[in-house]
Amino acid sequence: MTMNRSHIEWTEVTWNPTTGCTKVSRGCKNCYAERWAKMQNKRGISQYRNGFNLTLAPNRLNEPRKLTTPSLIFVNSMSDLFHEGISDSYISMVFDAMNESSSHTFQILTKRIERVKYLSPYIRWSENIWLGVSVEHNDFVSRIDELRDTSAKNKFISFEPLLGEIANANLEGIDWVLVGGETGRRARKMEKEWVLSIKKKCRSANIPFFFKQWGKHDFNPNVNDPTAAKTHPHYSKGGCMIDDAIYRDYPKNKRWPCR
Repeated sequence: MTMNRSHIEWTEVTWNPTTGCTKVSRGCKNCYAERWAKMQNKRGISQYRNGFNLTLAPNRLNEPRKLTTPSLIFVNSMSDLFHEGISDSYISMVFDAMNESSSHTFQILTKRIERVKYLSPYIRWSENIWLGVSVEHNDFVSRIDELRDTSAKNKFISFEPLLGEIANANLEGIDWVLVGGETGRRARKMEKEWVLSIKKKCRSANIPFFFKQWGKHDFNPNVNDPTAAKTHPHYSKGGCMIDDAIYRDYPKNKRWPCR
């Protein structure tokens, strides 16, 4: 199994040295990775032989070293690298692969930021490793404070799936912000006011703002949003325009191989 080109709008390649996870907060309820893992299991894909149960794939650890084109790589799109079932030693091997693949930029996203804080002093955080936290609701803004306490040199937040207004987020020290609505048949609605509030905070703090998607066409305030059509070059589920504009900013003056 090799690294896959990704349809996730803010990355280029996915790399899954582990798959499977367990749910820790309300954003996990309709997990897209769980749905995908079950489909792959039915197809007989060996890495998903355990469905969405945590599964290590040490045979994939060397893949970034073999990828010759500098790329944005989303680490564990199908899991959480800091899941309690993954040993410290295995996490160390994943970081070795990232540190030794300096031509790539690695994007790690976690809800288990408290474990990152514990391990952070023992990890080598090279400039090409980006650490992000998922914050789906105002109840979890403390994850941002914990992110700031890590030694990662580049930090970002994913407000996806955005399930409520984010009123108390301190964005100091944050390099990038992503926002997106939930997808799937049981998707919960994201309100435009919640998105605009985060966008305003980012503009005030001069933080790049990336709006990924509304999630479902019914949730998009603009029923004529052309980006909801699969033929559009910026197609996203439900469309990705806010007041007729596309906001897909990346960090400036940071180390990105392809942007």
